[in-house]
Parts: sequence; C-alpha cells; structure tokens
Amino acid sequence: MQIVSQLLFLVALGAAVYFFSRRAAGIRRNILLGRDIDLNDQPALRWKNLFLLAFGQKKMFRNPLVAVLHFFVYAGFVIINLEILEIIIDGLAGTHRIFAPVLGPVYGVLIGCFEILAVLVAVSCAIFLVRRNILKLKRFISKDLDGWPRSDANYILVTEIVLMLLFLTMNTADGILQSRGVPHYPVTDPFWITQHFAGIFNDLSDSALTGVERAAWWLHILGVLAFLNYLPWSKHLHIILAFPNAYYASLKPKGKMDNMPEIQQEVLYAMQPELAANAAPGDTPPKFGAKDVHDLTWKNLLDAFACTECGRCSAACPATQTGKALSPRLIMMKTRDRAEETGKLNGETDNKSLLRDYITEEELRACTSCNACVEECPVSINPLDIILQMRRHLIMEESSAPQEWNMMFSNIENNMAPWKFSPDDRDAWINS
Repeated sequence: MQIVSQLLFLVALGAAVYFFSRRAAGIRRNILLGRDIDLNDQPALRWKNLFLLAFGQKKMFRNPLVAVLHFFVYAGFVIINLEILEIIIDGLAGTHRIFAPVLGPVYGVLIGCFEILAVLVAVSCAIFLVRRNILKLKRFISKDLDGWPRSDANYILVTEIVLMLLFLTMNTADGILQSRGVPHYPVTDPFWITQHFAGIFNDLSDSALTGVERAAWWLHILGVLAFLNYLPWSKHLHIILAFPNAYYASLKPKGKMDNMPEIQQEVLYAMQPELAANAAPGDTPPKFGAKDVHDLTWKNLLDAFACTECGRCSAACPATQTGKALSPRLIMMKTRDRAEETGKLNGETDNKSLLRDYITEEELRACTSCNACVEECPVSINPLDIILQMRRHLIMEESSAPQEWNMMFSNIENNMAPWKFSPDDRDAWINS
C-alpha cells in the first residue's frame, strides 16, 4: 500500500512540475516577443530595488495596515514552502516528518512558527475578501475587473484560506496520533497552535484519526500543486515576476522621457539632405513607436505579466478619476492579453494589433504623462512607457493627432515654440 501511495505522489508531482514548466516556457516566449533592451547597468542599485520593492514591499507600507496584512500572506507563502519541502520528501520516500529526528527541538519551533503564519495568512485573506466583496473599495469594483479578473482574486484568497486550514487540521490530528504512540508518527514537541484544538478529534479512533490526517495531508499537497499550476494563469503570477521586474525597473528620474535617436537623425537629414544620400542602409528605422507587442520592449511585456491588477495606478490616475477612457491597469491587462494571443500564432498574422484592437486612441490621448501610475505601482510597472510608444506611432507613422496637437506641432515647426507667435513677436511680447 505504501509503494502505491509513493507512486501516486510521484505521478502527481511530476505532472504538476511538467505543466508548470510548460506554462512558464510559454510566458517566457511571450515576454521575449518584445524587442531587446539592455537593462544591466548599475547592478548594485538594481539589487537594492529588488530587496526594497519586491522582498521588502516598500511601496505597500504607504498604507501600513494593508501592508502588514499583505506581508503576512507573502511571508506565509514563502516560509511555509519549507514545510512543503518536507511533505514532498515524505511523499517520495514514504516517510513521515523526516526532519523531526534531525532537527530535534528546533523542529517544534519551526512548525509552531508555521502554524502562527498559517493563522495570520487565513485571517489576512479573510479580511481581503471582506475588502473586495463587502466593503467594495472603488478600485476593486471598477469595470476593469468585470468577469474573470474579479473572480480570479476571490479564488486565490479562498484557496489560500483552505490550504492553511488543511495544514492546521493535519497538524491537529498528527499531534493526537503522536500522543497515542501510533506507529509512523514520530513524537515532536507539542505544536503551538493546534495542540489547543485536540479536543475536536479526541473521540475518534486511531484509524479514523489517521484517515483525517492522511486526507488533510493529501488535500493540502494536491492543493499546493494545483495552486502552482493556477498561479501562472492568474494575476498572482506577480508573486514570481515581481522580483525580476523590480530588478529591471528603469533607473531614470520619473518624468524623463527617452528621446529617439532615429528621430533626431531624420530631422538632421531634413536639414542637411546631403547627409541622407550618404546614409548607411540601416540608419533609417523601419518604423517609429509601437503598434503591436513586437514593437514594445521585453521589459514592457514583463511589466504586463507582472501586473497585480491592484488598481493603485488607476486610483492615482487623474484621467481615470475624471471619467476619461484611460485606465493604466487596463492598459497592462490588454497588453498582456495581446502578448498571450500573439504568442499562440507562432509567427503567423491575425490581422490584429495592440493599437485599436485592444487599446483605443481615446485611451492613449487621455494620458497626461504625469507619472502617477508609475509612482504608485508596488512592483515597478511603467504603463506610461507603453502609452508614449503607442502615441509616437500614431503621430509619426499615421499622422494621427487631435487638431490642438497638430496646431502645436505646426507652431513648434514654424515658430520654434508652441504658441502662434513669430520669434520677433514673442520677443516684443516679453519686452512689453
């Protein structure tokens, strides 16, 4: 019977790892659809950002209560994985609590800490469910989240609560079996939390209690493996991608926009046509700005897949808050959806593009370039960079701009300023 259990566990673990690896490879492929960009400068500062923003969740602590609750969930997810390691070894080797004899009294301390974390995770997730579904904070009931995105968040929170309760149930039954001296259950120090709930199962026989413990053990680890494969399809992928995203975040001052050397070169050719005649074939870019995901950088696409859909960007966006069509959160979600769809094409075309089929001109033009979305994002996502690249395409490739913008462009071209005054008139106005 034991060998059958080990084989079943091996099959479940192998299938989970296989499907997770397959999905991870697909996400990597989708991110690399973007053009290359070098973001390996200043490694010391990049590592600092990774530890402060991803590990330390620095921006989350602008709201201390929510930050502490989120930290409990995050810490529980990371630290309780040590307990998962023991379960995996036990499942493959047919042992039970293999670390207990090795660690001695330290083992009881570790499990006690895990139990405290499990309670904190369950309580925090319950509070987050209340915030989303009862208090209904504005950024959680936005139409951006209609359909799957809203359900996704609830599924994750409920799953985490169930996994923590299964862990605590398993430990409660295990502690009683230890006290009864049942074989295969090595004696450890009393578990800090679950020892106080032993009365729930005291009336059960050894065989029934073993069934409870084994059922909780199997459901817990199968739930974890299922969660592992749900994770890459959900917004909670940020648990993994927040770290590289924080490392590769832009180190430039917020508000500093990248000039395009290609544009400067084109202007130079317009002013000195003789240089254009001698230009090398590769000097002229095939296109300006971005129309589809291939035109964005891989960092833009990493941003899209790292998005937590928390809505802090849209809550801070003046365009969103004044009823404009723009939502920075939706920009990231649409970019991710387009990257997913493009990745499935395997190089073929579907006659669609990110521009217009996913993101409208109205959305792009509503942006004030204030950088509020960039400042608020807890995982260093930059929706503004995507917006600016797409607006560049509209203006420079399609000559598509509102009349007010075209007037400004004309004034800059003819008068070297946004106003409709010649340089001489402008000087006279200053002196008047």
